[in-house]
Amino acid sequence: MHVARKEVALVIHDGVQALDVAGPLDVFAEANGFVSHDDRYDCRLVAEHTCVIPASNGMPMTAHLSFAQASRRFHTVLVAGGPALPDKPDDEAMSAWLRVWGVKAKRYGSICTGAFALGRAGLLDGRTVTTHWQNAAHLAASFPAARVQHDRIHARDGRLVTSAGVTAGIDLALALVAEDHGAAISLACAKRLVVVSQRQGGQSQFSPMLLPPSDPATPLGKLQAYVMAHPGEPFPVERLAAIGGTSIRSIARLFTRELGITPHDFVESVRLDHARSLLEATDLALKAVAFDCGFASPEQMRAVFQRRLGLSPLRYRESFASGKSEPA
Repeated sequence: MHVARKEVALVIHDGVQALDVAGPLDVFAEANGFVSHDDRYDCRLVAEHTCVIPASNGMPMTAHLSFAQASRRFHTVLVAGGPALPDKPDDEAMSAWLRVWGVKAKRYGSICTGAFALGRAGLLDGRTVTTHWQNAAHLAASFPAARVQHDRIHARDGRLVTSAGVTAGIDLALALVAEDHGAAISLACAKRLVVVSQRQGGQSQFSPMLLPPSDPATPLGKLQAYVMAHPGEPFPVERLAAIGGTSIRSIARLFTRELGITPHDFVESVRLDHARSLLEATDLALKAVAFDCGFASPEQMRAVFQRRLGLSPLRYRESFASGKSEPA
């Protein structure tokens, strides 16, 4: 009897996100159709026990192996995330298993908020990681010794792999298949699943760039509201201070303390978010979009898109809008 060479352990728990589990499993299952029998993936759901575990959407799941039964070295260990996982207390059984057997795998990591489980097991210190964009700041605050990348679809740091939210687990699994079997097989799996084999840019292109507005009665709230309503106007720091009714030094401190960014970064984010909306919903020329959003030129807008999203305004429009676009 042949035994699969690449045994994958996918750790699940009460309230797990169903897509964090099904997405990667389907990628590995599709890959098995393109490789030899001896090089197939043998995927196992692992949990504290083998009783029924409810996913966050109510779907019942059952682990193939308990932690006690999974006391062996796996090729790949991944922890699935869940909406409530960031705020849950430490799961001592999971943490203990990850510290002993997770780190012994050829590679180990997490999908979405599964990174919090790795952090509670002490496996993120000094490592570059990512998670769902909505939870990245929480992860960074919870595990300050980790280097949290807020805008990555997936990240690799040695044997440690982490992914952004939910469907990004598919991207991560495709990347692992490419690593194991080559880009051609990974692409074949992506085609079978009707997904993009390698997304352009980071997860910010799929999420709102702006932070929640502050109390509109405060100087910072007034300033945020004004800039968001008039993104095409010039905003040197002196003008920002005047709009907020405070000093230049106070404005800089307010942004840093309340939002964790500089005034310049906030204005740039407003302009970028407005530009994204116009590119998605209109056929305006890139020059007109840049002008309406307060960029000095289409070239400056293109530079900001490349730096913040990892793709050009034209590529963004092609990805997210159905309207006719102009050449770059």
